Amino acid sequence: MAALNVTQKLINEHLIEGELIPGKEIGLKIDQALLQDATGTLVQLELEAMGLDKAKTEVAVQYVDHNLLQTDFKNADDHLFLKTAAQRFGLWYSRPGNGVSHPVHMERFGKPGKTLVGSDSHSCAAGSLGMLAIGTGGLDVASAIAGQPYYVKMPKVMGVKLTGKLPDWVSAKDIILEMLRRHDVKGGVGKIIEYYGDGLKHLSAMDRHVIANMGAELGATTTVFPSDEETKRFLKSQTREEDWREMIADEGCEYDLHDEIILDDLVPLIALPTSPGNVVPVSEVAGKKISQCVIGSSANPGLRDFWIAGAILKGQAVHPEVSLDINPTSRQIIQNMIENKTFANLITAGARFHQSGCMGCIGMGQAPASGTISLRTMPRNFPDRSGTKDDQVHLCSPETAAASAITGEITDPRDLEKKMNMKYPKYKSPEMHIIKTDMLLAPPEDGTKVELKKGPNIKSLPHIEELKDTAEVPVLLKMGDNISTDEILKAGAEVLPFRSNLPEISKYAFTVIDETFYDRAMESKQQYGGHIVVAADNYAQGSSREHAAIAPKYLGQIAVLAKSYARIAWQNLVNFGILPLEFENNEDYEKIDQADMVKFKNLREDVKQRNPITVIFKKKNGEEVAIKTKHSMSDRQIRVLLKGGIINDFKEKLTD
Repeated sequence: MAALNVTQKLINEHLIEGELIPGKEIGLKIDQALLQDATGTLVQLELEAMGLDKAKTEVAVQYVDHNLLQTDFKNADDHLFLKTAAQRFGLWYSRPGNGVSHPVHMERFGKPGKTLVGSDSHSCAAGSLGMLAIGTGGLDVASAIAGQPYYVKMPKVMGVKLTGKLPDWVSAKDIILEMLRRHDVKGGVGKIIEYYGDGLKHLSAMDRHVIANMGAELGATTTVFPSDEETKRFLKSQTREEDWREMIADEGCEYDLHDEIILDDLVPLIALPTSPGNVVPVSEVAGKKISQCVIGSSANPGLRDFWIAGAILKGQAVHPEVSLDINPTSRQIIQNMIENKTFANLITAGARFHQSGCMGCIGMGQAPASGTISLRTMPRNFPDRSGTKDDQVHLCSPETAAASAITGEITDPRDLEKKMNMKYPKYKSPEMHIIKTDMLLAPPEDGTKVELKKGPNIKSLPHIEELKDTAEVPVLLKMGDNISTDEILKAGAEVLPFRSNLPEISKYAFTVIDETFYDRAMESKQQYGGHIVVAADNYAQGSSREHAAIAPKYLGQIAVLAKSYARIAWQNLVNFGILPLEFENNEDYEKIDQADMVKFKNLREDVKQRNPITVIFKKKNGEEVAIKTKHSMSDRQIRVLLKGGIINDFKEKLTD
């Protein structure tokens, strides 16, 4: 029998359809599902539209960690709706303030050897426990909860060998920033990143979480770590040792691609605005004045991440020009921070303490001042994500953030040793953590009688039309490379409360790029029946938010034509009946102008038969340009797309 890596073992154990051939679609049995509130409201509405009785997965959990600010009734109504929906459909419910979904799930529910899909792109963080955990669109998660396989193109597996040991003042965040420095935000597309090597023995389970979490920023399908003695130690500290299972690569196994990081050689790194891939050594930008440091989020969620900041700040004071904001991961983490004096160290130094949740990571408060630098231990720094249009968000480790909070400028934390005679604090993880589960509500045995409580801002999903056969519509927007979902459908406290109200949230579609888009889209929908948009490489990178597909669909979007797509966004387009076309010749991108009229004919048959799709672009001067396009959908996806998306397909199955 051939030697297998951990990824191959996980996939083989859950393979329902297909073969492990890179690029070919496979269907996987899903054991666990994770929902958060910013995307979960739509998932629950999709479960309602599907007519589901009870979740079919072993575990499904609805977390409330994004839309925490209750400035009016909208978010509070969403929380009540999500609680009743969790009870109705058989999901656990993590109450507002209990904590950030990914680390809480890791502590309470994650199991080595299991599969998970989550309606949040950072669900890949669970790969830190030896799971196959994939962030995806909410419709895919709803389908998995309903007992359907999860479909994905089989990725290549990149083996990353870790050797050596991290130097003082360098931590796990610097490892993933090094990966982003090497491979940028497109380097992981079509790949699963699997880490191995002797260097792993020096990385805790939560260190691995830091790395796995930000695999999403590489564009990777997911990240996989082995389940070893360190995994066992972590589960034991959470009183769940019985859930441990060894999952390690066979000796002599192979990987499709290779990389190696010598941990001893790493230095403190920082991602500059406005991309997680814009990484340089901290020393290159040291000395720039800052106004804010934020420590926390799903990217640095461990007790150690807060402890190290507290230890650095012990006996120090936050610089008078800096706001140091602490976003604790969970209520459980807060209890442990109190126990080991971290809370006291941070508060005494002048830190501001916030509730357990994503907060500034998703633009839910904590917006920085105009024209100032904000250092954050978060995973993303896309334009305007923070809530400030001219934001200058930098991504860094807790060590770099804490050092800079003291000095008031970007500071290489190693300089504290030179200039302040400060020794690097050594963290010792407690054998047992204080466990807090009182804010996790188990589902009832039978929830079929539970009534869904919908406030006035919660709207059921409208019927989605099937793919048109002929159309003549305008190109409403032409975009460049690496357009993020934050630019397609922005985040932030202004927009997030409308996640369960499709007509309202659609008003924000593409407004980061063009504030006139909504009005032009509604006019085009009435006059022509819809529109298309055009983009270059890696369209819709970033979060899993399917609002970046369903809002444009609501506004009449028929197709997207791009050089290439981010994985989740590509799936979301298909799931909501938007045709994801690709250029046969990428040079043709230059021939298209915004406001060109586009003519499609025999579209349904050409899609079904995989014929080359010739699209006619009519210029303002009357000239017509024919451009050949293609699609890379599977037979299953073609069927789904022609019907208008997964909901229509699932409902048809129920009536068969």
